[in-house]
Amino acid sequence: MSFEIRHVRMSDPHVRPLLEDLEREYTTRYGFLYESLVSYPAERFAPPDGAFLLLFEGGHAVAGGAFQRYSENTAEIKRMWTHRDHRRRGLAGRVLAELEKEAAGRGYTRLHLDTGPRQPEATGLYLANGYKPLFDLADPPSSGPLPFEKELA
Repeated sequence: MSFEIRHVRMSDPHVRPLLEDLEREYTTRYGFLYESLVSYPAERFAPPDGAFLLLFEGGHAVAGGAFQRYSENTAEIKRMWTHRDHRRRGLAGRVLAELEKEAAGRGYTRLHLDTGPRQPEATGLYLANGYKPLFDLADPPSSGPLPFEKELA
């Protein structure tokens, strides 16, 4: 089956189910949410400073991610998600590569992102894609965010 990347706004009807699923995932893993994903300001992920991308397969959103401005030259990756029925297929890597390409095209020279200590698959994804941990990998914190950065070519 072929994939299609779509640039969308948070108001797109495919986004809300993604964010609700991501909220369930975070609540299951951590027992609470750091922030509401659904009520996050939509303009943060809108051009020119941000983007929201969805990966579609057979007309269904199966993965997605977004970025917002973090600082003058740095974009922050947010909302990385893959539907549970489509994990372990490399889809998050495809979304991440597209976000990197889009951010570079908008003039960003660095990417920042955070994941959590109960998301080892996310940590693995970021390490495998050249992200530098801003914490000690040998002794990662057991709570709070795990920050990463990557310089864009």
